Amino acid sequence: MARRTFRIAVAAALALMSASAGALAEDILSLPNLSYRSGPFASTGAPLMNGQRDYMAMINERDGGINGVKLGYEECETGYSLLKGVECFERTKATGIVTQPWSTAIALQLLSRSNADRIPILTPGYGFSAVSDGQIFKWAFNLPASYWDGVSMILRYVSDGNLEALRGKKIVLLHLDAPYGEDPIPLLRSLADRHGFAFVPIPVGIKEMQNQSAQWQRIGVENPDLVLLWGWGTMNAGAITEAVKVGFPMDRFIGIWWSGHDGDLKGVGEAAKGYRSLSWSAPVSDSRAMQDIKKYVLDPKRTEIGEGEFDWVFYQRGVLISMFTVEAIRVAQEHFDSRIVSAEQLRWGFENLKLDEARLAEIGVTEMIAPFATSCEDHTGHSGAWMLEWDGSKFVKQSELLQADQAVIVSLVEAEAKKYAEANRPWAVNDGCAP
Repeated sequence: MARRTFRIAVAAALALMSASAGALAEDILSLPNLSYRSGPFASTGAPLMNGQRDYMAMINERDGGINGVKLGYEECETGYSLLKGVECFERTKATGIVTQPWSTAIALQLLSRSNADRIPILTPGYGFSAVSDGQIFKWAFNLPASYWDGVSMILRYVSDGNLEALRGKKIVLLHLDAPYGEDPIPLLRSLADRHGFAFVPIPVGIKEMQNQSAQWQRIGVENPDLVLLWGWGTMNAGAITEAVKVGFPMDRFIGIWWSGHDGDLKGVGEAAKGYRSLSWSAPVSDSRAMQDIKKYVLDPKRTEIGEGEFDWVFYQRGVLISMFTVEAIRVAQEHFDSRIVSAEQLRWGFENLKLDEARLAEIGVTEMIAPFATSCEDHTGHSGAWMLEWDGSKFVKQSELLQADQAVIVSLVEAEAKKYAEANRPWAVNDGCAP
């Protein structure tokens, strides 16, 4: 199976980069992706990478690329390893005009050298939340929403918009024992102090992901009013399976967007009915973009995906992630009057995205994502998100669009961004944001 997956990935990359005899003479933009189709996170990594790959393949097949320039989607396998991630970055940075670390730990490692490497770091919906501060983090983007946005939206949702209603309650954060799982902790501690709820972080090591009995015994002792799941890969399935096993109520169990993967819930099925996951993306399989992927890529067998994957949250989120890059390239091409954009120009494109309702409709992704825009000061955009609920067989929208309370987040962003810059001096800020 691993060998077959490798062959498919290689074939897909070759197909994206060249389909004609004169392919070597074509204009191609190198768009590396530090993927993981192997290791403990492969089950969640694969559909995300497939969605990204297939959207770019569709643009190449349907439109001939962007203004005649083909998209050279390339994967470098990391297995979610920090060491391999850095190796992949070093291998691809000479020609790549963007990098996607696909790991908060790898993203932090690259962030420390971003001003020197001068390549945009795209961490869509993950990574260090403080990179929202575009003046400090010139090269990093975590659009369309950060983990701190996610914390705020979840707590506003469960409290009906009044966090004072959480006073006296207890909230557990069941999180991967890694930078990804630790990122929401500063905001949760701050909000707990402000609004008088008890906050209990419970880490899960990578070796414990499939056997969380100790963590759930602790949860049983704590008897929290809410468990937040910041899981990834097999940790998600392990947590949900254990919750069902111990009889923890699903209406008191909510995950961040990376803990809302159809594949993780399929094995539990009806028993996990009512589990919810916040998500800045929503699957809309009959949207024009999705149907064009089916027409131009999947039906002709130019790539392959797993059974049912087309309708999954993660596959369609991967589609949207590639849409971000495609739109940033379009914006940069127009602004700089250049078909072949550089890494510096693409950075400007990511910084000047305006994905309003009209543009999302033109792209064909209406209702798949909420409108948002980035700027020199704001590298996130804060699109908002929906609460999705598992109905026993699939995720469905369970709420209206939720928004984070930026008033409680902005001070933390400013403080953590400033702290990072001071710890990594000399640190070059984005002078373009100066008034």
